[in-house]
Amino acid sequence: MDTSVSPRAVTGRIDVHPRGFGFLTVQAPGTQEVLSAFIPPFDLNPLLAGDIVTGTVTAGADGRWTASGLTLVERPRTRVYGEVVARKGLFYLRIDREVGNADWVLDPGTTRVQHGDAVVASITDGKLSLLYRIEPGEDRSLERIIARHALSKDFSPESLEDARVAREVPHEVGARRDLRDVPTVTVDAPSTRDIDDAISVLPAGPDGALRLLVSIADVSELVKEGTALDSQARERATSVYMAGRVLPMLPESLSSDWLSLVPGKERRCLTVELRIDPQGRVTAADVYESVIRSWARLNYEEVAAFLDRGEVSAPMEPVRDVMPWFRLAAARLAVARGARGGMEFARDEARFTFDAATGELSGLVNEQPTSAHGMIERFMVAANEAIAMWMLVRGLPGVFRVHEQPDPLRVADLNAFAEHSGFAAGFGRELTPLALTAFDRQIAGAAAEPALRSVLRRSLGPSRYTVKPGPHFGLAAPLYLHFTSPIRRYADLAVHRTLKGYLHGRRDYLDEDPEMEALAVHINARARAANRAEADRHHVLEARWLAGHVGREFSARLVRVRPFGLVAQLDGMLVEGMLPAEGLPGGPFRPDARELSLVGKTRTFTVGMPVKVKVAATDEQLGRVELSLVE
Repeated sequence: MDTSVSPRAVTGRIDVHPRGFGFLTVQAPGTQEVLSAFIPPFDLNPLLAGDIVTGTVTAGADGRWTASGLTLVERPRTRVYGEVVARKGLFYLRIDREVGNADWVLDPGTTRVQHGDAVVASITDGKLSLLYRIEPGEDRSLERIIARHALSKDFSPESLEDARVAREVPHEVGARRDLRDVPTVTVDAPSTRDIDDAISVLPAGPDGALRLLVSIADVSELVKEGTALDSQARERATSVYMAGRVLPMLPESLSSDWLSLVPGKERRCLTVELRIDPQGRVTAADVYESVIRSWARLNYEEVAAFLDRGEVSAPMEPVRDVMPWFRLAAARLAVARGARGGMEFARDEARFTFDAATGELSGLVNEQPTSAHGMIERFMVAANEAIAMWMLVRGLPGVFRVHEQPDPLRVADLNAFAEHSGFAAGFGRELTPLALTAFDRQIAGAAAEPALRSVLRRSLGPSRYTVKPGPHFGLAAPLYLHFTSPIRRYADLAVHRTLKGYLHGRRDYLDEDPEMEALAVHINARARAANRAEADRHHVLEARWLAGHVGREFSARLVRVRPFGLVAQLDGMLVEGMLPAEGLPGGPFRPDARELSLVGKTRTFTVGMPVKVKVAATDEQLGRVELSLVE
């Protein structure tokens, strides 16, 4: 963005820093450039994070921008978490410092509150009214995150009644294809309760082609459009998985029981049957309603043990004869996918463990993707691609998953990132899926691979839902959508309803339905909120875990530039912390136009750089780990 023009009138979004100041974030129309203008505490007082405002931004002699004259245009937020402050006969709410920097007057209504209580309040015309008080012993950090991102905890009595009625519908075969005698398995983590996908394989015939069956829970059969249950599922749009707490899209009586593909139980499904030839090409796809019975519930570790070493676990015994065919199907799909490029989306993850008796945080485990994760990912990607093409050729509207090819500026960013990380990318002006694969393979096994993948995904940009069909660059897929997880994603449920309507004879679909596009926009917004909530919960637990490691030094890598500092990921721990700009040598600092470097008078820090850091402080309430640079 041209910094020579000052001052200027802008419209942007408020970001709040917990130290009491804020930033007005403005994106230049038609570009990827971002301007971040400092907001002094006094000007921030009547505003909240996420507010859309107009104002004036002015560039100082040091190149940093300051915002003033802010006027509220839109406030998407409808409720806030805070702690009660009693002062001179009035109650105030000390709002979540990630959301606001001031104490606002609170109307408690008829609820008895006292100083220090944690509550959630509604916002109407700039005034706060108490909604509910958080009981002693509840996890305040979780409640803070739930309110911060407008998540829903409870289901209405009407939706729970709909769920009860749904459970009275038996899983009968009827006119469905009966797959109960076909060896079928589910593969998930041991802790998974909402099992919505199962796999079967039919051995290769004389032509060498085998058939892979991916059966998905038929949620649309029980969750009917227009019901209270459907309305709440649509509003949530996705299940939210926070360590120690899951907020399901559907009530647990359905998501973890009546719809879940538990072993030994008949379940109604939508099945996509893929014909995979010896070259790994999916040459035909069929979709139909079915009834299955899972023969075995397997976990990733035991499936990986079979794929890697031929070990057969006890739960695997009923299906041991078909396991080699699963391995062949995965290998064929891997060959075909490797030929077109893209990147692997399975990734290392940090998982916090909790004491079963006390519920207290007990450990941090870094989980690496196994060959079994890769197999299931390939099966689900193949099913999603096949359904997307099946719908397109029939002119059916869908909630497609699109990921644009990076523009030349992003490609330049990736080249710079690779160089600062010690790798040569050589992408040129246009990044191709095969070039992305080559870089993906370069960083595989590197010590800083998790940090590098984190930056790579952020640099490639997010994928999104839309009714306009388009390619998915990261998967190198010409067309893609989500079909395989309707228990936890409303986008998948919407696709199921369109499919079932067509299978039952409906033909009056619009190619691009405006209502479905509005649904896609809503799902995108709720998916972003869920991702941020999951990240915030992770940061809270990071701070809790590292509280016992203050003063310890770590090798790390810079993964993000913020207006007020740098985010570094500790090597081998998948834990992030903040390096405040004011503590860095060579300042003062400001982010560059694309927020890839923090530029100072004598030093520049760039995403991808390795650094040595020390844990300086932790703040569990804010979910913050503060680091200091070790020279």
